Amino acid sequence: MQTTMQSTTSVKLHQFKAIFGGSVGNLIEWYDWYAYSVFSLYFASTFFPKESETAQLLNTAGIFAIGFLMRPIGGWLMGTYADRKGRKAALTLSVLLMSAGSLMITLVPGYRQIGIAAPIILVLARMVQGLSIGGEYGTAATYLSEIAPPNRRGLYSSFQYVTTTMGQLIALAILIILERWLLTPEQLAEWGWRIPFAVGALLALSALYLRRNLPETESFSVETVSVEKRGTFTELKKYNRQVRTIVGFTIGLTVSYYTFSTYVQKFLVNTAGFTKRDSTLITTLALLAFMLMQPLAGMLGDYIGRKRLMIIYGVLALVTTTPILMMLGNTHQAWLATLLIVIALGILSLNTSISAIIKAELFPVNVRSLGVSFPYAFTVALFGGTAEYVALLFKNAGHASWFYWYITLCIALSLVVSIRMANPEKHSKMETK
Repeated sequence: MQTTMQSTTSVKLHQFKAIFGGSVGNLIEWYDWYAYSVFSLYFASTFFPKESETAQLLNTAGIFAIGFLMRPIGGWLMGTYADRKGRKAALTLSVLLMSAGSLMITLVPGYRQIGIAAPIILVLARMVQGLSIGGEYGTAATYLSEIAPPNRRGLYSSFQYVTTTMGQLIALAILIILERWLLTPEQLAEWGWRIPFAVGALLALSALYLRRNLPETESFSVETVSVEKRGTFTELKKYNRQVRTIVGFTIGLTVSYYTFSTYVQKFLVNTAGFTKRDSTLITTLALLAFMLMQPLAGMLGDYIGRKRLMIIYGVLALVTTTPILMMLGNTHQAWLATLLIVIALGILSLNTSISAIIKAELFPVNVRSLGVSFPYAFTVALFGGTAEYVALLFKNAGHASWFYWYITLCIALSLVVSIRMANPEKHSKMETK
């Protein structure tokens, strides 16, 4: 009996170590990624000539989109690497790239010092970070899915967005501390915005230590397929339908996610008329609620089924997104703005909490990381990375509400795919543990 208890405790300790190591590394990577968006309100004028605020935001949003365009390349390279060399090796490499990108942004001089070279270096740094984050999502999703017990895969999957959101919250918390207690707006715009990127570079190095000590997943360790058939597009082509499924249901997710988690901070300032400080606080509170809802939604997916949960999300998001954004753009009350964003993110959590495991279950172990990484990163680059830019273009043209209907259309497409896709619990390609 004692031996059995010790064995059970050892297994649980092994799983906790794996979840903690993978999740903390994911948190730090996403902190680095989001620091750009969170602080862009302050550093836009450093890299671009002073024009209108919207024009500066368009320039920084354009570079944000360029970072996203690198994500499919990162998804391909890192996905292939993870399927051939292991999940642990790919996760370690991705955090090294992220650290390098953050360090570049920390040190690059502004437009007044080196002219056009400043935004060029900024673009290069975001390209490096794009490579990193493009491989991070798919590899981390694969890793968490492979260490999860079959009846807890939704719960384990939810930690993907718990740590992703926590990374953004830390970036926002640093901004709040700097805004409210340490620096003036002028100091933040002049040099203070560099602080979070320096912190990110240092944190990424600590994540490197954690990931070097991660246990490899059992699924990869016992993989018997030859190396030549691991992580190749030739093998991935055998699963074209699964790839299309990922693209389809990612469209609505990614546009909604980047609208309500990232662009909304600027939307509150540029459309609703809130101050930068108030918009930061509102966004922080809403994201905190979103993070806490992830495990609950993941457990709900384990209980009622992941396909059913995806359909519930699609229907709710379809009928509420445009009204929420219309109300949000016309409110000047902080509590109402917070409530509206929390409702939108609460509905979105029904999708985000289980999205990682749904993708992972579509592919066998020899192309799982590539199969999750590449189509997801490709879709996020086209739709998520451009969401903010599209929104600002519509606003600049005097048709801000057109963006609301654009999101609704994307959600409708994903709902159709969710209805038509095979039941993931019954057709999972993940081995029974």
